[in-house]
Parts: sequence; C-alpha cells; structure tokens
Amino acid sequence: MPNKQKFAHLLGSKWTAKQTTWGWRHFQVINRREEGQWVFAEMVASCDPKVRFWINAKQLKDRSLWQSGWQTLAQMNQSEEDHEFDY
Repeated sequence: MPNKQKFAHLLGSKWTAKQTTWGWRHFQVINRREEGQWVFAEMVASCDPKVRFWINAKQLKDRSLWQSGWQTLAQMNQSEEDHEFDY
C-alpha cells in the first residue's frame, strides 16, 4: 500500500499571514516540494506575483502565524476574540 501524501491538499490553497510578510498578508501555494520527511510550500503573494518564498508546510498549521483562506483584518480579530475564552 502506498504511503499517504503529507499535505495532499496544499497546492492551490490560500492563506492569510497573521503579520505582514514581505509586505503582504494574502498568499497562495503554487508549488510543493518533499525533501525526506519535510514538505515545503512555495507561497506567492496574491497582489504581487513577484513576491515568492518557500516555507515549511508545518508552519501553516500554526494558528499564531497563519489562517487558512483569505481573511480580512476584521475576520482575524473576530476569530481571536472567539478563541480568547477557550478553555
């Protein structure tokens, strides 16, 4: 039985950075690369295709750094308020 692909739905996914990254917040995964146990995603800024960088795909799971989808600042602030009282 073949191994399950890590981060199978990564390609084409959209992400919002919690902090401005290379001058932008909204990115899309345009490429993925596996190197041994690591999976990397090539990110491109949605408003500036010249802004590209590679990131360890595990970092995208860190909610303090990234949110899936393209979120507005208001949506991100609301999400933080919703989780403020999680126990």
